[in-house]
Amino acid sequence: MGILNSLLRAVTWWHGQTLNTQLWTWRKGTKVGEDAQGNIFYRSKDGDRRWVIYNGEAEASRVSPEWHGWLHHTYQDPPTEAPLAHQSWEKPHLENLTGTALAYAPAGSIRRSEPKPRSEYEAWRPE
Repeated sequence: MGILNSLLRAVTWWHGQTLNTQLWTWRKGTKVGEDAQGNIFYRSKDGDRRWVIYNGEAEASRVSPEWHGWLHHTYQDPPTEAPLAHQSWEKPHLENLTGTALAYAPAGSIRRSEPKPRSEYEAWRPE
């Protein structure tokens, strides 16, 4: 199993960091912080480049807005140094659930376990 995992790391990026990314991070990176999902954020020693090593599947929607802003140079300081103030009405960050069983389904959707019964309607017809 260890050889297979090493081979997967060498040639695929969606299972986590590749061997090249791990070497680059070891040589050039400085750990900046970690988010609630276990993703680890780095910056180059000169501060120009920023990147994330995902904990599990590489899915960009798993990065919270604070870290996303830092990765894209919207914020100079990482959330570990300058946390963003949150409003009381804000919901916690969720990854994109499209295509999963947890995706939103409106009341009349056939994907719901108990869809709302369809009502009769009169279709519009041009005169």
